[in-house]
Amino acid sequence: MFEQFSEKAVVGTLIFLSWEIFAIATIVNIVMKARSAPSAWGWSMAVLALPFFAVPLYWILGRYQFRGYLERLREARSNHEEAYRDHLVTMEPHYAELEGDEIRYAGVLERLTERRFTRGNEVCLLIDGDQTFEAIFKAIESAESYILVQFFIVKDDGLGNRFRELLERKSRAGVRVYFVYDEIGSHQISKSYIRSLQNAGVEFHPFHSTQGPSNRFQINFRNHRKIVIVDGRVGFVGGHNIGDEYLGLSKRFGPWRDTHVQLNGPCVLSLQMVFLGDYYWATRQVPELNWTTVIPADGSGCGGGDATVLTLPTGPVGPIEGGTIFFLNAITRARERFWVATPYFVTDESIRSALQMAALRGVDVRIMIPDHPDKRIPWLATFSILDEMEAAGVRIFRYEIGFLHQKVLVVDELFAGVGTANLDNRSMRLNFEVTAVVLCRDFARQVAAMLEVDFARCREVGASDYSSRPWWFRLAVRVARLFSPVL
Repeated sequence: MFEQFSEKAVVGTLIFLSWEIFAIATIVNIVMKARSAPSAWGWSMAVLALPFFAVPLYWILGRYQFRGYLERLREARSNHEEAYRDHLVTMEPHYAELEGDEIRYAGVLERLTERRFTRGNEVCLLIDGDQTFEAIFKAIESAESYILVQFFIVKDDGLGNRFRELLERKSRAGVRVYFVYDEIGSHQISKSYIRSLQNAGVEFHPFHSTQGPSNRFQINFRNHRKIVIVDGRVGFVGGHNIGDEYLGLSKRFGPWRDTHVQLNGPCVLSLQMVFLGDYYWATRQVPELNWTTVIPADGSGCGGGDATVLTLPTGPVGPIEGGTIFFLNAITRARERFWVATPYFVTDESIRSALQMAALRGVDVRIMIPDHPDKRIPWLATFSILDEMEAAGVRIFRYEIGFLHQKVLVVDELFAGVGTANLDNRSMRLNFEVTAVVLCRDFARQVAAMLEVDFARCREVGASDYSSRPWWFRLAVRVARLFSPVL
């Protein structure tokens, strides 16, 4: 018995020592690769205090760099160099030479993404689910060559099955359909749903963020993009996913407030490049697509008929946090107005300081967030910054009718953005996102008018909304804030 006990003790000691060595190696990794000193200290202290819990948590949630994606993009361009050059030649006449205020608002974004704004685009604002899916379904019905589809969430419900049946019918009619979805966001999708699409000839693939040995456990990186493109001539991007709740049919949330945009013109081919990068990562294939620019017929469509547009992809794939730079640029360039609607408002100090500084210099800074949360921890974390925002003059509004999910901003009288990125740490550091950035006074006025209607459905909140709560609620808020780097 003593020998058996000794053997167990030896095995236990070896396991403990091995784990301690692994914990030390983890701390070295944290120190070498953390984006900020507070993040490095936080993770290191957690590993020291609770190694058996914090070590696996770090390797799943702690990394901020998604490996291999940029290399795959370079690989695709190298393997299809001639086609890529032809695309650049085709786009050259449509690139915008930014001037005046356009440079102030947008020059940074071109250098950030190595992409160019294009002129001659139509941008149509689509408010809520009925308008959005009516426009998307109509465009898909008109498809003659191919359909590109990408969503974070796809559900096997009423809308999901209508969407599936339409894609299957078009596929059987000879239209090529390429579909990428996020496997975590769409974890509820049934095998029969997938099988039905694939049997109809639809190329239906998960984004597969865990590809490669270095990404094996990185389920924290998500592809949050929502894109539909038809024949390279019309594109859609915005906040809606595929599910009944996006039509306001959820018993839990009721009305669902969301916004999408329809794009026509040269910017659609730029959006197509964003999709193609994700599709190549998922499949290592490059489908044959149309790269001929389609100019809107009458030049007088929504958004003024001659909008200057950049389809801005951001994600955790480079040394610069593109999502953070996008929001910082918009906030710091604002002179009269910075309005943003976002379902989650959990940011780092750089964004909070920029918002405060903008308000202190006289900018009308307004942030619209939900009153009814879908995720409790991010909702709680927001309460912790109400006092500092109010002190600087930043106004925060809670949308009271149903659930607010739109990701929209408008800066002054020229700059507007509609896309998939929330004003939170996940969108800035961990998610693949895309935003239609529009320089057009007519479109900016449309977005501002839409948000004015939404603000009328809100109640303004401030420090008292936190301080008047019971102590246990305030404690929960402070605990929730500790998780803000990964929310």
